[in-house]
Amino acid sequence: MKRAMPILTVLLIILAVWYAAAIWMNVPWAYDQAARADQAAPSVMQLPGLTLNQDRPVLPSPHQVIAELARSTFGLPPASKKSLVYHAWVTISGTLLGFAMGTTLGVLLAVGIVYSRSMEMSVLPWAIASQMVPIIALAPMLAVVMHAVGATPLMTKAVISAYLSFFPVVVGMVKGLRSPEVMQLDLLQTYAAPGGAVFWKLRLPSSMPYFFASVKVGIAASLVGAIVAELNQQAGLGARLLQGSYYGQTTQIWAALFLSAILAAVLVMLAGRIERRVLTRMGMAR
Repeated sequence: MKRAMPILTVLLIILAVWYAAAIWMNVPWAYDQAARADQAAPSVMQLPGLTLNQDRPVLPSPHQVIAELARSTFGLPPASKKSLVYHAWVTISGTLLGFAMGTTLGVLLAVGIVYSRSMEMSVLPWAIASQMVPIIALAPMLAVVMHAVGATPLMTKAVISAYLSFFPVVVGMVKGLRSPEVMQLDLLQTYAAPGGAVFWKLRLPSSMPYFFASVKVGIAASLVGAIVAELNQQAGLGARLLQGSYYGQTTQIWAALFLSAILAAVLVMLAGRIERRVLTRMGMAR
């Protein structure tokens, strides 16, 4: 109970601020409706009832978002294109494929950078520079190029996800592969260990904590990339967000945002569980 108290306190503060902000931001509509009906301006006591349950609020209240999230997730058939389960699956499929591609690319680049000075001087600066381009600007251009070469929407989304997820893996793996101490490397040289043995028995095991730390960042970035890519597609949480903005369905937007945050948390937690199991088997758990 003592551990839960700080979390509950922060949650209550967030809810209180959210409700207050919802009342403040939705008040103009309540006054406008009263003026249109030639009625007296609502009193302070009437404002919560008039602002917290509007059909298209500027800022939906927490209970409206939760109700919409529950309705769209559990109240509709999963195969329905109005169901958040359907859109979440579309997003997750692109996220996981892009994450796998980005992680593989990141590991390969990291190995090349560690073992090749010329590759470090040529590839690493470009990898850093690639992250300076806003993904919201790059995604439409990549979508056009991918469509021109006949790529499917899933592959287009995966490429954009991989673009965001490979960089954390590159940085983490480079740091991890270089983490062994000089004395450890000298000891293996004393034993005349070949380069492959040094990699598999020292460098790669030493890099695992760094790898999983970068994986947690990369998988969250991959989800962001998939959602951004879906702004140009017909399905997925990104498409759901865009549809909500077109029709002024703010509760729909917030419900999709909440589900996106939940998915990101679940993916990071799964990566954490895999990390604990792998590091425990390797005798590196803390």
